[in-house]
Amino acid sequence: MLAFTGCKKFLEQPPDNRAELNSPEQVSQLLGTAYPQANYMAFFESISDNVADKGAGSVERTSRDPFFFEDVQDDQQDSPEFYWNACYAAIAAANQALEVCDNAADRSAYSAQRGEALVARAYAHFMLVNVFSKVYDPASAGSDPGIPYVTEPEKVVFKPYERRTVSYVYEMIEQDITEGLPLIDDRQYTVPKYHFTRAAAHAFAARFYLFKRDYAKVVEHANQVFAAGNVSGLLRPWNTTYLSITYNELFARYARATEPANLLLVETASWWARQYYTIRYAMNAAKRNEILGANVTGGEWAFRYQLFTAGTDNYLIPKINEHFVRSSVNANIGVGYVVVPLLTAEEVLFNRIEAYAYLNNTNAAIADLNTYAATRINNYDAGLHTITATRIRNFYGVSNLQTGILATLFAFKRAEYVQEGMRWLDLLRYKAPVIHVTADGQVLELREDDPRRVFQLPQSVTESGLELNPR
Repeated sequence: MLAFTGCKKFLEQPPDNRAELNSPEQVSQLLGTAYPQANYMAFFESISDNVADKGAGSVERTSRDPFFFEDVQDDQQDSPEFYWNACYAAIAAANQALEVCDNAADRSAYSAQRGEALVARAYAHFMLVNVFSKVYDPASAGSDPGIPYVTEPEKVVFKPYERRTVSYVYEMIEQDITEGLPLIDDRQYTVPKYHFTRAAAHAFAARFYLFKRDYAKVVEHANQVFAAGNVSGLLRPWNTTYLSITYNELFARYARATEPANLLLVETASWWARQYYTIRYAMNAAKRNEILGANVTGGEWAFRYQLFTAGTDNYLIPKINEHFVRSSVNANIGVGYVVVPLLTAEEVLFNRIEAYAYLNNTNAAIADLNTYAATRINNYDAGLHTITATRIRNFYGVSNLQTGILATLFAFKRAEYVQEGMRWLDLLRYKAPVIHVTADGQVLELREDDPRRVFQLPQSVTESGLELNPR
């Protein structure tokens, strides 16, 4: 709600009929919109080291501009500005729900709704601060500009805001998680995977504390997701079931609510499903081999057996599926929608491995790496593919085991989330440089201290008193 162009008439009306929200069930319905209904995959993937200039293909500003490390000149779906607006729309819904919960005669009846609203508000702010502000660094978070942390419904046009600091935003996120998570009640949900269940909330908390570098908390929350002990049962069956189904079946299954690996899903307006392999700046043969080539197990990735081509150098793994909604029954135009897995069991496991590595619990980290590999390596054989400390050191040519474990982890994560944009979050956290080479040989570098690592705020927010990011 911080981009105000053209929204005066909307803000002059009571948003979402607030006066009619007088039951926990109605608040629960409102909270279905408290999740950012926008897709970050296009600009996350395109700015990362997962893509190359194929020299041909469609050119979309949402992928072309990030590839050239330029501000995205697009404000429609799949753009950073569209994502900014969607996050604040989700926050507005969460705050409206919280207002109803706090003003209810029987506040205890709204306890579960309050919990979901607080965690949903925390999630949207967390994503905003990591897209539009510098990544959390204990040494500079107290001075780095953050994003507005909005805690009440908007009731005036052009309300002034301030960015405060990244540290402040993180404090507010942690406060909302800490207060909200214990209140969540999974029994309130008809389709739990589209809401913050306990498992999804713990998964988000694990991600938050990983960014904050509180590794003991990462393990604590990850263990809650895997409380039943069957980690493998929550991971995607890439080297078994997924290999036996057609690409159309995989498209349909990957982001389905019945898939155990999916902890939190959201439906987003997006063209990414039809663009992620046809665009010019995407995965080519060289990147395919770099990402899905040799790995520490000595085996082959099962992903490669569900890797398809749609013309020269157009590679895709069938996991991003479009649901096209026509503008009317007889229309040929409409809007494409993509269901995005916001949180998955695989990410929780990855986060726990990284935390174990920094806590010097290398045995536990390697055990989790093997649990993951057992579901990802084609024709997995423990006798041939088991990861050991020696194997890690030899493969990466390092003597420091922690360094080798982290290298193994990030290679696994890169392969797991290719074409989904998640690679960018790791490049952000580690301030890793990114190099892109154009088809005509131009070398583009995004260094660790480059201000362009932070996506630009929408120009319209200056009307609320916010300063844009430096360039």
